[in-house]
Parts: sequence; structure tokens; C-alpha cells
Amino acid sequence: MAATEVPLYDRDLSWLSFNYRVLCMAKDLRVPLYERIRFLSIFSSNLDEFFRVRMPAVMAVNHLLQKDPGAALDDAPVSQNTLHAIQQEIDRQQQEFGHILTQALLPELNRQQVHLYYNEAIPAVHHPFLKEYFLTRVLAYLQPVWLHRRHNFFLENNVLYLVVTLTRQDKPGRQRYAVVNIPSQQLPRFLELPPQDDMHYIAMLDDVVRENIDFLFPGYTVNGCYSIKITRDAEADLNELKGDVLEQVETMIKKRELGIPTRFLYDAALPEAALHYLVAYFNIQPGEPVQGGRYHNLKDLAELPMPVKAPSLTYGRLPPARVPVLDRAPRIWEAVIQQDVLLHVPYQRYDYILRFFNEAAADPDVREIYVTLYRIASGSLIASALISAARNGKQVTVFVELKARFDEENNIRWSKKMKAAGVKIVYSIPGLKVHAKTALVKRKRGHQWDYIGLMATGNFNESTARFYTDHILLTAHPDITRELELLFLYLQSREQPLEYRFMQFQHLLVAQFNLVSCFTGLIDREIAHARKGREARITIKLNNLQESQMIAKLYEAGQAGVKVQLIVRSICCLRPGLPESVNITVTRIVDRFLEHARVFIFHNNGKEEVYMGSADWMNRNLHRRIEVCFPLYDAALRQQAKEIIRLQLADNTNAVLLDEHIRNVPVPPPAEGAGVNAQTAIYAYAVSLSNAE
Repeated sequence: MAATEVPLYDRDLSWLSFNYRVLCMAKDLRVPLYERIRFLSIFSSNLDEFFRVRMPAVMAVNHLLQKDPGAALDDAPVSQNTLHAIQQEIDRQQQEFGHILTQALLPELNRQQVHLYYNEAIPAVHHPFLKEYFLTRVLAYLQPVWLHRRHNFFLENNVLYLVVTLTRQDKPGRQRYAVVNIPSQQLPRFLELPPQDDMHYIAMLDDVVRENIDFLFPGYTVNGCYSIKITRDAEADLNELKGDVLEQVETMIKKRELGIPTRFLYDAALPEAALHYLVAYFNIQPGEPVQGGRYHNLKDLAELPMPVKAPSLTYGRLPPARVPVLDRAPRIWEAVIQQDVLLHVPYQRYDYILRFFNEAAADPDVREIYVTLYRIASGSLIASALISAARNGKQVTVFVELKARFDEENNIRWSKKMKAAGVKIVYSIPGLKVHAKTALVKRKRGHQWDYIGLMATGNFNESTARFYTDHILLTAHPDITRELELLFLYLQSREQPLEYRFMQFQHLLVAQFNLVSCFTGLIDREIAHARKGREARITIKLNNLQESQMIAKLYEAGQAGVKVQLIVRSICCLRPGLPESVNITVTRIVDRFLEHARVFIFHNNGKEEVYMGSADWMNRNLHRRIEVCFPLYDAALRQQAKEIIRLQLADNTNAVLLDEHIRNVPVPPPAEGAGVNAQTAIYAYAVSLSNAE
């Protein structure tokens, strides 16, 4: 099937389908109340990022198609109607967001003796407290600005503002406008008020400012206060960097906050005359104004106080399971020398990874440490261990990806700290992001070298490891660790060293080298088995599936009789349910943990091969990044991976099936027996692995 004939669904509408699934969790009565509110926060945060990152591209494509309707666009099954469809879908979801919040969640909070003032006047009984808080805490951060033609005021990205309409008390005929910032970056968005009659009350910072806005404008009558927010393009071009990469990235981060607007969000109650004034004043372009509610940045709902702490209001704690083989080992490396170990986080303890890096830093026999870091935790214990290792005289080489979107500043901060401690820092490769999650430790005992490799489906980041589901392989397999060394040599030199010039990766699948060809070959092998009448099956779990050649290959496999089971969390451009996608199903799981792992299982006529790794099947991952996928050679570890995937495919509570329009279709409930929740079942499985040892 030629790439141009591949039935593809629009990537952005597909992503909106995923975010709608997140929104649906907020109305799911099986989800605890505060977790439902948290899903609203996640939905809002996701949508903000969509407007910063994707909408600029969508608007640019739309502009191009208006000028040239026949323009050829790579892997972009878009038309001039795509932007309109996206805007319609966002508007529909936003309407449902408001309905869920006001008609379901706020009333339920009231039943729990918690009242959040939302779209309502705050009673006079609270006014003295609000005024005191305003004068002693809030006022210091407010900078009211009059809007007039002699003054060019710049709306900062995603900062909350109130537009205030005023008239002078001595000259009431002329309407004037001012803007006041809401200092939610300096102060909590929510303020707990003194309880009244066993009821807990919470006010939003926006309303604290509104209730006291007269204080800022003596001699004026305030006629109205209306929320506005501007979202700016965050897609700085970080691919073609030359020379001092660090300095250029720092400069581009600053420019990002000055990017062109992609959305001007305004309170629907804003008078039409005021809207026209603001559009002209801020040079807002057609398509950018978006009508919203009284409050913006509702991603802050994640910080809503919990004055009532009943166990039923949040998810119960799941203490991560232990891995006895690592607990028994005096040092992690001693266990790994004997056998490969596969960790499943957050179901199992991430502390073993922290312990591994700490032990490597302190072990006098460890000579060299190599790590790729894509998103570093803000208080990273791993980066701290690498600093200690360098100070302990070890050769530490860290590849820091400076182009990890929205983590650039944190990565730069840590890279400077590590470099100052003697860590060799290798920065971004021009034109490529290094998205691989790999580490290699070399230990010398006498004349013998021990190599220990770490490869993961997610970042070496202890913060996200608490709620991202990922897998981490610790191995001393000599061929795999030798290829890891080759990879790190390449990352430092940007070319294969002479002695390895003709060596190919035989065990690791590495994007830019053999990853695409190997996956294509593995699919072709299943197709060959199917054509010979043998059982043929492919099971793949990804975050995103977009690249047209790989989708075409999956269509080909299904048409040849291969059973293709996909678990795709977010973007899915493959369209199940079409004649071209026979034998293919796509499952999506959204639950308390973010499904993040990438897993690839090929039946191979009963001799199954299992791979894991960092690579989604997106254009960027396969063609513009360094990615690493790794095999599971240990039969017991392959069985663990297969059991986890089996539980996910059996989920009939939070899983949905995608149809040809990438709609979320609930999995039918079982005719008999209890429902299966994959994440709960996987946790029980992780505990059983611990008990079995």
C-alpha cells in the first residue's frame, strides 16, 4: 500500500479524542471526587499546551491551504475544514467541561461540606477576611495598567488578567479600560476562608482581586471586571542549532514567551464594545479570540485545598512492591551480574534505580558512568548522584537534551551544576533530539570489567516515576552493554568510531540506524507466517501512532491475516474498523497512572520476541530522534511483560476501543464475573511477583 493511499486520521483531532477521554474521567462516578477534579485540571493543562504547540502548526497549514488548496503536506491528511473541525471539537469539550464542573463536581463538594465560590457573589460575612488578605498579601503583586494608545502593554503568556471597565466619577460619560494582573504565579490560586457552621469555604484569587478592585482606582467607578488570557506560540525552532548550543537554547526560551498569539481567551460576559477595543489594542488576529468563562487556567484545580480529608475522596495509596532479588543483594550490580531484572514502575519501587546510581557513585571500583537525560527532575537525586560520582574521581559523561520542550530551563540548570562538578556534559545533536533512556556503568575488578546497562521506556526522573507507568531493564548482557557503549561513543563523536565503522547494532534497535528496518522486518516475518497458514500475532503498546509507513505496514499485516492488537494512549492516526484495517483493534487506557510504556510483542510462530523502549511511532521519533528499543532475552521477564499487556487488553472498566473516527467506544462489560481494571490488576500482579520470591 503506497503511503499516499494509507487511510489516516487527523493527528490533532485524534489527540482531542484522547483529551476528551481524560475529561470523561471527571464525570466517572467510580472515580473519587478529588481525583475527578484533578482530571479536569489535566484536561485544562493539556489543552493549554495544545494551543501553544499544535495550534500554530494547524493555523499555518490552514493558511497555506487557503492560498494553495492543492499543496502537498507530509503525513497530514488535512483539508481547509480541519481547523474548523478542531475549533468545533474544542468548543464542544469546553462546554462539557463547564457542565461537569458546575453541575456535578461543585454540588458534590457541597455535599462534602466544601463550598468553592464559583461564578457567584461572595457573601458579606467573608469580606473583612478577604480585604485583610488583599491588603497584606495580594496588593504587593498587583500592577494595574491603563490602556491607551501612548502605552504598549504586553500580555504575558498564560498569565491571568482582569480587564476593568471604568468611568471617572467627575466625568462619567467616557469609558476607560485598565488591565490588572492576577498574581497566581506568586500566590495560591485558592484561599481557604474561615469555616461557618461546619461548612468549609474556598475563594479563588481572581475573586479576591475583584472584591477589592475599587481600591486600585480611587476617583473611578468600576463598571465591570472580566478575565482575559493570551496563549503564545511555544514552537521555537530548536533543531538547527550550531555553535554554542547552550547559549542559543537559552535565547530561544526567552523568545518563546514573546511568541505570536494563538489564542485570546476572554470572559463571555465581556461587553462587545470592550472586546472590539481589546482586539484592536492587542492586535488580535481573526481566529484567535476564543470565548471562555469567568475563570481561566483551570489547570490550577489540581491545587484545590482539601479541608475535608475522607479516604473516599482520593485514590487509596498503593505502596510500591519490593523486588526481593534486589533487596537481598549487598549491591544492585551483584544481582544484575547474575540475572537481568525488569522493573515495572510505579507498581514497583523506583528507589532501586536511585540506589543503583548512588552505589555507582560511591563504589571505588566503578570507573565510568554514561547517562542520557531527557527530562531531569527539578530536585533530581540522580543528577546529584552523578555530581557525587564526578567528585569521587569517576569519569561521568552525561548527554543532556536541551531541546526537551518546556524542560529546557531545568535541564540547563542541572547541566551547569553537573559541569561545574566535573561531569562531562554533551549537548544536543543539531537536527536530532536524543530521546533514548539509557545508562551504562563500567566497573573494573583487577583485570576484569563489568558492564551494567539500564534501558527504560521512560525518563530517569523520580518525580514522574510516581505516576507514569514504565519499564526499566537492568542487564549485564555482554552484547547489549557493548552496543550501549557504541551508542555513547556515537553520541559524543556524532559518528561511529573507526573501529566500529562497519559494526551494526545486532541487539539494540536504534533510530537513525536500524530501528525502522528491524520493526519492518519483524512485521514482515509475521506476514510471512500468516501467509503460510501459521498463527501470526503482533501486540504493540505506544503513546502515539502517526508515522504513515509503519501504519501502512500494520494495515498490510492485518490484511494478510495477522492479528494486530494495539494499545495507543494518545494520538492514533491508524483507523480501525475500515476494510483496510481488518484484524486490527486499538485500545486506549486512561486511569490514575499515565500509561507511558512502549512494548512490542511479535508471536514469531510461538517463539515470541519482546522489545521495549523509548520510541513511539511518530515521524519525529523514527526520523528526527535517537531512540533505543531493547530486547527481553530472559524468558521470565518476557512473561512478565506479556502478562501486563494481557491485563491491559482485558480491561473492561477504564479501557475504550477506538473506532474508525477515533471515538472512544466503551469496552462491553463482562456477561459474567467481575470487571477487570488493568492498573489495579497489574499492581496485584507486581505484589504477587514480590511474594513469589
